[in-house]
Order: sequence, then C-alpha cells, then structure tokens
Amino acid sequence: MTKRIAFQGDPGAYSHEACLKARPEMEPMPCKTFEDVIESVRSKQADLAMLPIENTTYGRVADIHRLLPESGLHVIDEAFVRVRICLMARPGVALDDIKQVRAHLVLLPQSANFLREHGISGIAAADSAGAAAELAQADSTDTGVLASELAAQINGLDVLAKDIEDHGHNTTRFVIMSRDMDLSRRGDDMVTTFVFQVRNIPAALYKAMGGFATNGVNMTKLESYMVGGSFTATQFYADIEGHPDDPSVQLALDELSYFTTKLEILGVYPAAHERG
Repeated sequence: MTKRIAFQGDPGAYSHEACLKARPEMEPMPCKTFEDVIESVRSKQADLAMLPIENTTYGRVADIHRLLPESGLHVIDEAFVRVRICLMARPGVALDDIKQVRAHLVLLPQSANFLREHGISGIAAADSAGAAAELAQADSTDTGVLASELAAQINGLDVLAKDIEDHGHNTTRFVIMSRDMDLSRRGDDMVTTFVFQVRNIPAALYKAMGGFATNGVNMTKLESYMVGGSFTATQFYADIEGHPDDPSVQLALDELSYFTTKLEILGVYPAAHERG
C-alpha cells in the first residue's frame, strides 16, 4: 500500500513540490489547513506531514510554532524548496494579453519588478495553486496566475514566464513530521529541535543559553512566542547542531533543564545540504 504525505494547500502548492522532492515515493495528500495536515497523520490517514516553518524573505510561518509542540508529532527530517514563481495563463493566451494576475499575497511583492515592467496589476488570492485551478475553469483571456510550474502542469495552463521573482534567494524550509520519534543518527551532521519554557527568575534566558556557548554547541534558530494568552508565559523554539547523544549537547541540555520548567525534544534529524 502506498504511503501518504499530507500537505496544506491545493495540488501544485509549494508544499506539494516539497513533498515530491523529499518523498517522491509517497502519495501527496492535500489538506485545507495546517491543523488538518497534523490531524491526518494523528488519525493515520497519512503517514507523514510536510509543514513549512520559515522563509528566507518572510521569516517564520504564522501559527506553526504554536501548533508543533501540541501536535503529538515528531520532526524526522527537513526539506528546502526554492520559491520559483511562474506566470501562467489559459492555453492560447499571450503575455501581452495579461492585464492582471492573481496570487497569494506573499507572491505579489516578490514579482513587483516584472509586473511593473509589463503593466500588470496584482490581485490577492487565498492560495496560488487554488487560483491556478480556478483559472483553468474560467474563460478569462486577460488574467494570469503567479504560482509554481507544478501548478501549471497539474491544471493544464501555459507558462508565459519563469523565475520572475525579484530575488533569487527566496527559499522555504519545511519540516517532515511523523507519529514516531526517530532518535537514530542518520547522518554525519544532525539537528535537534526542541521547545522550552524558562523559570521565572532574573536573567533566566541568558543563563539557559550559557550552556550552549560554554559547550561549543551552535544554536541556529531561537524563536519566542506567548502561550496560554499570557504576556509573561513565553515558550521558545530552538534548533541546535548536533545529536542529544553528543557529550557537548548532553551537557548543554542538562544545563538548560536546570533553568526551565519545560523542555521537550520535538525531533532529531539529518541536516539538509541546503543549510550550506
């Protein structure tokens, strides 16, 4: 039986592209919301979840850091996708015919130079891949969509221009999540992801971070966010280089636990080569 990997969005979304890249042997399963993606794995409708966590242009993806610790799932891998934007239209429509394009709000400013040069106005859509599906069913000859080339292929649209983003570095990082934790050392370079809450004492965060510095453990990500509707209850999401079995990581986490009221490892996984 073919295993399934769930993602948020319509077929052709960049999350769909991430699934095909990272798990080509699995069947991608579209879901409406991030919560639906998580629930599909918890209920065993899907085997894995593909969730975007941060983007080089827009920072962290809203709500993900709040959802992951409560999901009951574990990070087992990461994937990176370069956001390559294509302008697509119905077959037979030429670029000069396009007067407006629909796309997710984050894609429009990323292609501002191209749109301005061609006198094309942008209209925000809830989902770029969904906008491509809608265009395929419409009879418009002056409207295009900005989305992935995969979305054009799936919906039978013609790509009129490729790689029209203003900057070539725009990349989204995804985490792949499973019902089961995998603590095995599956690569030379490993990443450990965890969440923690510091004790209510002066300079608690500073003291908590000291163990990583003194033990030579590189922290590549640290995000804070409020929990429980309180301005004083702050939770932190962190990525560090290394495996919990590494002596230096063990010492750092032991020191961290002394200054925290909560410390939970969300996943241990190989560092993707895109990390550089």
